[in-house]
Amino acid sequence: MNTLLAADLIGLDKIINSDPVAITFFIGYMAMFASAVFFFVERSSVSDKWKTSLLVSGLITGIAAVHYYYMRDFYLQTGQSPTAFRYVDWTLTVPLMCVEFYLLTKPFGAKTSTLTKLILASLLMLITGYIGETSGIENNVMWGIISTVGYLYIVYEVFAGDVAKLAKESDSPALGRAMFLLKIFITLGWSIYPLGYMVLPGNLLSGAFEVSSIDLFYNLADAINKIGFGLVIYSVAISETNKNKKVQHA
Repeated sequence: MNTLLAADLIGLDKIINSDPVAITFFIGYMAMFASAVFFFVERSSVSDKWKTSLLVSGLITGIAAVHYYYMRDFYLQTGQSPTAFRYVDWTLTVPLMCVEFYLLTKPFGAKTSTLTKLILASLLMLITGYIGETSGIENNVMWGIISTVGYLYIVYEVFAGDVAKLAKESDSPALGRAMFLLKIFITLGWSIYPLGYMVLPGNLLSGAFEVSSIDLFYNLADAINKIGFGLVIYSVAISETNKNKKVQHA
């Protein structure tokens, strides 16, 4: 009990004294938790075919909230980056974000083969990224290149692959706006992660900035990408639900 109390006091001291990384872990945890509650509650506001999409959005932010709780404690107690916790979180939530692409386009004809390819690409990106980040400076460039292949395939699917084609053929203004925003998340939001990877010792951008600040960028990127992703899905679900209601009452 005394050990836990001491750890809590150390963590509180770091937050009070404006340790930016500690603050972003705390904000990330609270923001993810609040978002999960919002998405679960709002499932009742959308039509049946969009309920699963909001369920997945809630799962993404809910899983992230749990991991951020433990990552926060790990950082406060050790002062080290919670790499293993972070990759466990990504390995669960990033494939779920790929599931969201499938669910978003499923009402317009998406196939399960597209979902399979997206999930496999995300797992390739994450597993090889973790190997590269933990295997030492001799191999991290090679594993980083392999990881980037998975990322680029997801980018391809969103911009020119099956996902992009279905969105274009859907004749849904809401889906069109959502895909535009999701493209920004995929290219700008997700690009923070490979940039963070490349500043590791021995990598392409080694020395560009302090490695200790990587968690700051990762925490902000996670909050923006996961919560923002869910809000985009929510906006489409609400828009399509309201459109169907108008058609039914016409």
